[in-house]
Amino acid sequence: MDDEATTSPGGEKYDLAKVGAHWQQELERGQRYFKSWIDRCTKIEKIYLQQADQQSAKRRFPMLWANISVLQPAVYARVPQPVVERRFKDSQPVARMASELVERNLAFTADDADLDSLMRAVRDDFLLCARGTVWLRYEADFEPLDIGVEPSNAPALEMQGDDGGPTPEQITDERVCMDYVHWSDFLHSPARRWKDVTWVARRVPMTDEEFDKRFPEGRASLAANGAGSNHGTNQTERAQNEGKTYVWEIWCKSENYTVWIAEGSPVALEVSEPPLKLTRFFPCPRPAFGTLSTSSLIPVPDYVYYQGQCDEIDLLTKRINKLTDQLRLKIFYPSGDGSVSPAIEKAMRPENDTVMVPIPEWSAFTDKGGSNAIVTLPIDDVQKVIVACIEARKQLIEDVYQITGISDIVRGDTQASETATAQRIKSQWGSIRIRDRQSELARFARDIVALAGEIICDQFQPETLMLVSGIQLPTMQQKQMVQMQMQQAQMGAQQAAMRAQQTGQPAPPQQPPQLPPEVQRMMEQPTIDEVTQLLRNDSIRGFRIDIETDSTIEPDEDAEKQRRMEFVQMVGGFMQQAGAIAQQTPMLVPVMVETLLFAARGFRAGRQLENTLEQVGAQLAQTATAPKPPPEPTPEQMIDLKTTQVKAQAEAMKAQTGLAQAQIEQRTTIEQARSDIAARAMEQARNQQQPGAMQ
Repeated sequence: MDDEATTSPGGEKYDLAKVGAHWQQELERGQRYFKSWIDRCTKIEKIYLQQADQQSAKRRFPMLWANISVLQPAVYARVPQPVVERRFKDSQPVARMASELVERNLAFTADDADLDSLMRAVRDDFLLCARGTVWLRYEADFEPLDIGVEPSNAPALEMQGDDGGPTPEQITDERVCMDYVHWSDFLHSPARRWKDVTWVARRVPMTDEEFDKRFPEGRASLAANGAGSNHGTNQTERAQNEGKTYVWEIWCKSENYTVWIAEGSPVALEVSEPPLKLTRFFPCPRPAFGTLSTSSLIPVPDYVYYQGQCDEIDLLTKRINKLTDQLRLKIFYPSGDGSVSPAIEKAMRPENDTVMVPIPEWSAFTDKGGSNAIVTLPIDDVQKVIVACIEARKQLIEDVYQITGISDIVRGDTQASETATAQRIKSQWGSIRIRDRQSELARFARDIVALAGEIICDQFQPETLMLVSGIQLPTMQQKQMVQMQMQQAQMGAQQAAMRAQQTGQPAPPQQPPQLPPEVQRMMEQPTIDEVTQLLRNDSIRGFRIDIETDSTIEPDEDAEKQRRMEFVQMVGGFMQQAGAIAQQTPMLVPVMVETLLFAARGFRAGRQLENTLEQVGAQLAQTATAPKPPPEPTPEQMIDLKTTQVKAQAEAMKAQTGLAQAQIEQRTTIEQARSDIAARAMEQARNQQQPGAMQ
């Protein structure tokens, strides 16, 4: 890589210094655009972690932490399950197999990339700072290709140049990586709507080894410009940033290139074409946004809306704690005049909570020299003030719940006197304020899965698709070889029939070649070439990638059981009615099968049985429309049938005997006629030879 210019794979010439200066200005502009939001989120994070004021941290009421803890399982509870469906649920073997391959690869990718931990981190950023982001990338491992392997048999080839010339390499492993991006490490161009964003950028911390491997000639640029380091503002950040270089990865949609530039460096490290050809260009989905206005993409954290109430709650909490310190028993007793013996004084003096105050001039302290030997300080007024402060704080907490929409049913706080109907209504409508947050995180998870599916469809090799999914499909060559073998067998049978016909021998019966069961199943499946062609040409646009509605929130088990029971009852009732109709009118079986599939597709619980119902329905329809075999004869009918067969055979033999006799008689008659004709001819010939005698 040249320090002054580099050439992209497309052939464009880029000036690294010029590009670096431009993007440093863009990054500074983006940081200024989000500065107020970043400062606000930094303060909110310190309040959440009880780091704002260490001295008074024990005197604060953790309202923010309590709200976040309640909302965390409410908006996201379990890892989303990828579901790949055909856009039109027709019986298309290639599309169905492609959907199953991509779904299994997505399920493995979600487990391998630990999508659950990513979603939980995004959820926390979403609830705390109103924005969460994930970045996707494609990685592949290569190894030199063995010389003895034919290039046409290799799954994938890459040409790497070195001193010895180009060396072919093959892909040994490939994967989709999902990286969590902290809310402070993500920037994008200022815009009102996400579709108007022209570039996105993320800050990547790299160790020295990672930096030197990724940018072999970039260390000199960092040393010359003194850039790339970020010491941090506190001890924790300094410990995390020690020995790391911060590099910005920028994807610019308007210029159609990617830029790598170290933080604070005026020279770009690399400028190249995007490594992935994505439909929406960016390698990250639309962030999970909280409260937004239509004027900008700067989100507003929820804490901003009830920060005043939280400050008052903290103030009352401090006041309650200080007044609670005054709720200690304070005893005044005479000292020095011998009215209280040392033994009694020792017995009354506690270790901690009670305060003993000796009064030397006891007569002046009491009213006119009263006879009370011990006097306690009244604390009823302090107690009344504490109760009033607790009531005021309770009301403020209720105000916070009203603002945030966290009802008592969400917190699990219900009244014992409430009826089951009232609690069911609360459960149905109590969480309506947080449904938008649930939908936003569900949308974000769906976009992640869709983006990963697009990368899998465009980049993964056929061998990887089958290896990860566990589905083995035949290749086009294997099917062609089987078809050639079948054709050769048919040609051999035809040639044998022709030879038999020429020699006058009976021709052998013509039977189609029988294939082994595993070969027959292989021929019925689509080829991996057809599936790959569909994925490459149509990517994920030919079928819909979606996540189930309840896959990102804790499901209602009773509702799920009810849906399954409704589906089972529907299928059972339909089978009873359809069975009676099928016996009377078999031609209606295909119509009933399609009706059952139409009803089953309306139940989400019936999605798993759809393929089985289609296969069984096809078999039933084929059986119903096939001609019925004749009924089995009874024993009496079998005896009559055998008797009839014996009589028919006897009659046939008698007829054959009569025919043979008739043929013999006919031959005898013909021979006799021939003999008579020959005798008459000889007689005439003798008569002609004796003319004189006649004269």
